[in-house]
Amino acid sequence: MFSTPNSLNRFKDFQRLRFTWMAIVWLLLLNSCTDKTNDTGDYSAQFKPVYDTVTLYNTVWKNPHKAIKYLDSAYRYVKKPFVADQFRYYAFHFLYNRKELHNQKVAIAYADSMIAMAKKSITQKQYQQQYAEASFAAGDAYSDLQQYDDAYKYFYQGYYIGKSGLNDAILAEYTYRMGMMLFKQGHYREAANYFKISYKQSFAYHDDFRSFYQRQELLDNIGESYKNSGDIDSASLYLQKTLDYINVNAKRFGNDPSKLEVARGVVYGNQGDVALNTKNYNRAEELLKKSIAINLQPHNDNRDAQLTEIKLARLYLQTNRTDDLFKILQTLRTQLDTLKNEEAETGWNKLMSSYYVIKQDDQNALHYLQNYSALKDSLAKRALSLKRTDISQQQASFDKQDQIENLKGHNTLQLVYIYLAVLFSVMAVIIIFLVFRNLKRSKKDVIAVKKLNNQIRLQKTELENTLEEVNLASREKDRILRTVAHDLRNPLGGIASLSTAMVEDTNDEEQNNLINLIKETSFNSLELINEILEAANTASAAFNKEWVEINSLVGNSVELLRFKAAEKKQEIILCLLDNPTELLINREKIWRVMSNLISNAIKFSPKGAVINVHVTEKDGGVELCVTDHGIGIPHQLQQQVFNMFTNAKRAGTDGEKSFGLGLSICRQIVEKHSGKIWLESEVNTGSSFHVYLPTEV
Repeated sequence: MFSTPNSLNRFKDFQRLRFTWMAIVWLLLLNSCTDKTNDTGDYSAQFKPVYDTVTLYNTVWKNPHKAIKYLDSAYRYVKKPFVADQFRYYAFHFLYNRKELHNQKVAIAYADSMIAMAKKSITQKQYQQQYAEASFAAGDAYSDLQQYDDAYKYFYQGYYIGKSGLNDAILAEYTYRMGMMLFKQGHYREAANYFKISYKQSFAYHDDFRSFYQRQELLDNIGESYKNSGDIDSASLYLQKTLDYINVNAKRFGNDPSKLEVARGVVYGNQGDVALNTKNYNRAEELLKKSIAINLQPHNDNRDAQLTEIKLARLYLQTNRTDDLFKILQTLRTQLDTLKNEEAETGWNKLMSSYYVIKQDDQNALHYLQNYSALKDSLAKRALSLKRTDISQQQASFDKQDQIENLKGHNTLQLVYIYLAVLFSVMAVIIIFLVFRNLKRSKKDVIAVKKLNNQIRLQKTELENTLEEVNLASREKDRILRTVAHDLRNPLGGIASLSTAMVEDTNDEEQNNLINLIKETSFNSLELINEILEAANTASAAFNKEWVEINSLVGNSVELLRFKAAEKKQEIILCLLDNPTELLINREKIWRVMSNLISNAIKFSPKGAVINVHVTEKDGGVELCVTDHGIGIPHQLQQQVFNMFTNAKRAGTDGEKSFGLGLSICRQIVEKHSGKIWLESEVNTGSSFHVYLPTEV
């Protein structure tokens, strides 16, 4: 049943092979459904609630008997249990037999079952955790049976395998056990090192009373180890650290003051022993008595008190205080008759023999010396059993066995390496051949790429020249457009003025109609020319912005257009901001936007309609809204109305002309102010045009 650390290497090799075949199978069955009941290395869905309930019985309800009864009953209904399920089932039974029934042999059988299940682990991490836990469990059971050889083996293999895969909270428990084993062997400095490691690892525990109490015990164990190794200064340092640690945390854990006092009592006893070894008898007596007074209390550590009384008696012997020596030995005798303590009993007989030597009572001195020798032999046999196996020898044995098993597989590995080397050599030859072949091809490709790059550079130059020509043509177009528009405005203006005068002078109705047609056509042409010029200027000209009070600008726009609305008997309702607000805008351009929107509202609203103009604050800016109750805009045309020369243009309610430029100009102006323009409209209901302008851009 015992396994070496090389079993981990063999497991890794097996797992690599296993994972390789699993990957192949997965590729072959890529399109097939996966079985959700496959073991994943964790508890199954059926076992998880069983585990939780058993844990509650053990930890919260403190009823291990019902816990194990419930486990046996519920486990029968777990179909196809996972490896982790079976492992934990055995682990619960191990703890129950070891701690509740104290049946260590049955506990060892369950620990063996745990190890067997760990070897079936699905993942390497699961193997490390379960194998280490099972080994620690077996070590604990063998230690309880005082079979220290086997305990060593399991403790060491568990620690060796688990130290790279377990967290510190688990490892701390077993570095503590390793330290205790070394301490009992008499390897005090090595034990101190293990206790130090366990102390550092213990900070992975939850911060509760248990973790605090174990840390103070570890500090005390370090001090006691140094005391026994003769490192008095180090011993004094760590014993004082223990007391300081207890006192600092006393307020946090004041709900159980008796345990804190017991801990202090143990430390006082060790400090007294240090003082005794340095012949500081007054200090030693003070500390030893403090320790005895605490741990002789009912439910405290009476065994530690008995051992401390032995130390105090030894002090009385060294200082020739025979009466005090006899008195404390008599008191201790009464205690030992009630509470057996083999180590204290051995020391008591030795001190009684020394006392009667002083009193020159050879018969009693010999009697107690014989008792001491018998007890010492018994302790020596136990110590010999403990010391037969040295942890360093055990580690060396593991290492040698590991090397042997590695050598066994060396030939197989060498053969695998040879096959791999041949395979890689063939692949290397093929790769070199392909490289040379592609090198020749790549030279041709490089020449072709150079030609393509030259062509691309030429095309780029041509495109840049073409773009420059387009820009020049665009600027020339704008110049010609402005010139033509400007030159057309004068004759068209003259035609409009003459036709107006002719209308006033003629009385012939037919001629009057013809002249009116000429007049309207002239004015429409002038309006078209103005909008074309405005569109050209808006697209190309830079804006000069200034701070403008928006209420004033909108109010002026409305007032200038009221006369136009009055011609169709329409009313404009204006709603401005409560407080004057300035925007950084181009006054003329924004005025143009408002005029276009209000003019459109007048144009497309029936006679007698109401037009609403609202100015509101919104999202760190201002929103302008012009709402009419006119003919509205169909949904299919709403996305087109802001395009230049759009096909969405329609005649006004009195037949007014629409050129399709006004809203395009508005959008250009608003976007140059980093704003937004949009509409909301329903046919025969009306339209709302919204303009959002930020306060400052």
